[in-house]
Amino acid sequence: MKRYLFLLHRWLGILLCIFMALWFVSGVVMMYVGYPKLTQQERLAGLPALSSADCCISVSAARKALTLDSPIQGVRLTSVGGQPVYVFSLAGNRFAAVEGRRGERIAAVDALVAQQSAVAFMPGKPVYLGLQNEDAWTHSRALDGHRPLHVIEMQGEDATLLYVSSVTGEVVRDARLTERRWNWVGAWLHWLYPLRGGWLTAWWTDVVIYLSLAATVLGIAGLGVGILRWRRRPYANGCRSPYRSAWGRWHHRFGLVFGALVVTWILSGLFSMNPWKIFDAGAARPPRQVPHLADTKMTTQAMLDCLDAAGFPASELQWTQLGDAGFVLAKRATGDSKLLPEGRCEPIDSHNLDALAKAGQGLMPAAKAGDVVLQTAYDWHYYARAEHTMGGHLERPLPVLKMVFDDPAATWLYLDPRSGAVIQRLDSHTRVKRVAFALLHSWDWLPLLTHRPLWDGLMILGSLGGLIVSVSGIVLGWRRLRRP
Repeated sequence: MKRYLFLLHRWLGILLCIFMALWFVSGVVMMYVGYPKLTQQERLAGLPALSSADCCISVSAARKALTLDSPIQGVRLTSVGGQPVYVFSLAGNRFAAVEGRRGERIAAVDALVAQQSAVAFMPGKPVYLGLQNEDAWTHSRALDGHRPLHVIEMQGEDATLLYVSSVTGEVVRDARLTERRWNWVGAWLHWLYPLRGGWLTAWWTDVVIYLSLAATVLGIAGLGVGILRWRRRPYANGCRSPYRSAWGRWHHRFGLVFGALVVTWILSGLFSMNPWKIFDAGAARPPRQVPHLADTKMTTQAMLDCLDAAGFPASELQWTQLGDAGFVLAKRATGDSKLLPEGRCEPIDSHNLDALAKAGQGLMPAAKAGDVVLQTAYDWHYYARAEHTMGGHLERPLPVLKMVFDDPAATWLYLDPRSGAVIQRLDSHTRVKRVAFALLHSWDWLPLLTHRPLWDGLMILGSLGGLIVSVSGIVLGWRRLRRP
């Protein structure tokens, strides 16, 4: 049995140690430079204030211009190339756009409009690089509804690439030169994105899952071998490891010290992929509150004038629904927001909490909210991550209304009082994933996240230990293969 354990560890190590070494190096890079993304704050900061002059047709008229049967899940009035545009979110992560002034459906965005949009977002000299369906910086499935993408390089010190939707004309991603350079040894490498974008794309998920599974088995086998080969009584030379070469002793000793951490990191990385849907509770998700796009007593122009009078020049309007009541959520470039109750020029900061709780209960009609609390601080399950990290683009505002339901999936909903939107949904399975992945892989524990550089030091120390184990394994494997 021992012999098979040794053979399993040896040959899995020869096959996988290079991958593991790359994972440890790229993981450290990802602590400081994340995969390119366009955050909500960046998106809003690149938008001018909407002008009420000659703006705009009604939202219902814009809806009619779509001539689509697809259900509408949301609508925004935003700016594309300095011009007002209604952007509709459709089922299946699809989008459609209508010109705000003329009311014409935007069938496709050409290169000229894309460049205008890029310059409005980031002033400078644009260089058009063509139309691209997917490249190294646009693997995110959230961009599928915008493909193909216009790629535009903004000339300057950081040679930022802007990706513009061919559907709506909006800038949907930015990738700075420094980001791109670091990502070749960061997220792009960590997530095995070299396998994306080609004939292996359909198999990418399975490749990551089974490589991670094999690496987990490798780590467990290595721990077993290390314990079996460690002598309680030292050899004559005082060493407790039987290996004569320095590389062998390093691999043995560092494997014993860091082996459990290596296994934990690889296994938790596997859990990030939700293999075989083990973290799906099977419960129905609460339906999205779809706004009623009927004409109101206030025109879009009147809304903008009202907000200007209140000292709130809006860069974007979003039609929302809370229960039976309609609202318009106004956002400006600084990221703050105001609510306009349907048909009234009375901007408010947030929804009434009782009305918000009632609307939240309406999203889960088959269950009862046993606990409803206004949460004013982050906790174990609800917290914000650094902007550049995975999940850092997700908004986690405070305060937030937390509702705990008694349904079979033990659902928790977090509702934003400012917008009425469901910020986060958790069930019993996703809360387990929070431990299995976020805690064990990224060490998302508030006492650590709020006491940097302690978190940095521990993560780097663990990564260095794992790297030494992997590199020494590569050397030993290479020497074994070179034997006659």
